[in-house]
Amino acid sequence: MTRLNWNSHQFTRGWQKGVTAFYHGLGFSEEDFDKPQVGIGVPLLEGNLCNVHAYELGQAVAAGCREAGLIGFPFGTPGISDNITQGMEGGNASLVSRNFIANDAELVVTAHGYDALVGLHHCDKNGPGFAMALARTNFPGLVLSGGSIHPGCHAGKDVTILDVYDSQAAAATGSMTQEEADEILKVACPGPGGCGIAASFNTWGIALEAMGLAPPNSSSIPAIDDAKKAECQSAGSLVRGLLERQLRPRDILTRTAFENAARAIAAAGGSTNGVLHLVALAREAEVDFGLRDLQPLLRETPVVCSFAPRGTKTMVDLHHLGGTSVLLKRLVELGLVDGSAITVTGKSIAENVADAPALPDDQELIAPKEAPFKTFADMQICFGNLAPEGVVFKVSSMKEPTFTGRALCFEDSKSVADAVEAGRVTPGTVIVLRGLGPVASGMPEVLVASAALSVPELDGKVALVSDTRVSGVSHGAIGVHCSPEAAVGGPIALVEDGDEITFDLTAGELNLHVDDPTLAGRRTSWTPPTIQHTRGYLADFAATVAQAHHGCVSRALHAGCE
Repeated sequence: MTRLNWNSHQFTRGWQKGVTAFYHGLGFSEEDFDKPQVGIGVPLLEGNLCNVHAYELGQAVAAGCREAGLIGFPFGTPGISDNITQGMEGGNASLVSRNFIANDAELVVTAHGYDALVGLHHCDKNGPGFAMALARTNFPGLVLSGGSIHPGCHAGKDVTILDVYDSQAAAATGSMTQEEADEILKVACPGPGGCGIAASFNTWGIALEAMGLAPPNSSSIPAIDDAKKAECQSAGSLVRGLLERQLRPRDILTRTAFENAARAIAAAGGSTNGVLHLVALAREAEVDFGLRDLQPLLRETPVVCSFAPRGTKTMVDLHHLGGTSVLLKRLVELGLVDGSAITVTGKSIAENVADAPALPDDQELIAPKEAPFKTFADMQICFGNLAPEGVVFKVSSMKEPTFTGRALCFEDSKSVADAVEAGRVTPGTVIVLRGLGPVASGMPEVLVASAALSVPELDGKVALVSDTRVSGVSHGAIGVHCSPEAAVGGPIALVEDGDEITFDLTAGELNLHVDDPTLAGRRTSWTPPTIQHTRGYLADFAATVAQAHHGCVSRALHAGCE
């Protein structure tokens, strides 16, 4: 017979009997000493709409564990609001928090001998962090989405956080009145939940279901829907099933699972952050899957969803159609997702989505089978002399897959926005934003810069290339995660104003048109920047972080990731 408390019995029935005094203090009955214990990772941050209901959902998971004959122990992890910290010093903490969450979850569940882990995905880096902890520890478990925010309403139309940034950029250039932009700002985010479009939060939610680490429709049930709390209460029975089957994360996280997740987020028109997290998770799961593996998958995957920012729809719209299972069912039918892959339900993806409803003829979110919105993904991987280890492009506002322009170099996102307002950025410009990579600055998101480039006179007519990240809210022609970063001597450090840069998404190339002798001369005169982080969290992260093409995992844990 399988021992469900395979790990915790060492504490509850082990040689060190003195520790059980605390269990008695917690109110354990004699039967409780033989029940499996589940760590419930709760990213607590009541100052963020995405996380404001995390405590409540954590308690619902714990209640569900009790109903399933388990004992659930919620524990707190860091939570950083990607929106509130945009353009501020705190933006440097965003990606760092992902790795901290992974470490925190690993620390708590291994130190206390828990038998399983459930993580709550509320904001962009929460779910990736918990998934990394599951892969690293290989403890049975799963990740639940905290749910999307509902859209707001302005002038009779749905508005989201995307409209907030676009309208503020429009107001800054005179395309919209500041009064109207501020009206949108006040109504766009009406309550709890993660950003409701195909930005980083929902990109990862879809990826979790496609790779099998989250139960069906977890990503599409809105935060304020009664079904979200019910889903959390049902997690205990799922965890019990995992323990009974001895089904562990690395049994689920196969190469096929990563391919499924990659195709799903590409088909959904998802965020570039999803690529970074997939590569990181593959490292933690010890699966050989990187940017060169992603490149052909993205070339072959059509865009089948009209989520904002490429379209206008939200996850609430998908929920009304029947949830993420409807999307995954379509992707299985198209041969994009392998339906045989196992999931945390103990069933295959195909079995999970078999009863998903048919799509109505009048819906506009998911394209007809024979007519995708685009024949290849908005996200593409490129390599070249400007990005020897790769760069992740997302191009949703250009009809052609190629672009050539002249470089205009910046070291911070605010300067890009200022240059746009001053009229210094013109069509045909390639903004080079550097010195913000993982070692230099924690790889913050630069939505302030990308939003500034989204104004009508520039959208689709300029490009951005950077060694940092952008928010999934961003749209335009954007190449990010350029590796190696400038701070460690990557070629992006050598670009000068006026240099010609070309990218070709179908060929998978990003090149700087400067001859080798000139580049060699620039490298000889280049001086590495002196990096002296004043924040402890950033100093620790920078000391161990791998470059973006390795997913920014810890070099201390993963040999060969430089």
